[in-house]
Amino acid sequence: QVQLVESGGGSVQAGGSLSLSCAASRYTVNRASMAWFRQAPGKEREGVAAVTGDGYTTYADSVKGRFTISKDNANDILYLQMNSLNSEDTAMYYCAAAFRERLVSPLAQYGYIAWGQGTQVTVSS
Repeated sequence: QVQLVESGGGSVQAGGSLSLSCAASRYTVNRASMAWFRQAPGKEREGVAAVTGDGYTTYADSVKGRFTISKDNANDILYLQMNSLNSEDTAMYYCAAAFRERLVSPLAQYGYIAWGQGTQVTVSS
């Protein structure tokens, strides 16, 4: 079965940057959509950024211009570069993988069939 392992979370001051990684096994990242989601305490999980099998990206309005999703197809790794972080970005971040190359709603949870365990991002002001 597909396994996803996130890394790179941590604590950072507002205005700082972090880079998250998601290593996939038993899965080929260049063939289907993948995404990053996040969930803050007391809030629902929300889609942050997604990328299709052929590299088309989608971002939530709250992170446009600050976050960048990318893939290393050779090594089956998904990345999320996060810049200009603020306290509202504090959450557990999850990597997700789909079987379809493109999804109708790439930032909705229902299209994804595998999830990582999450990595915590904490932004202090």
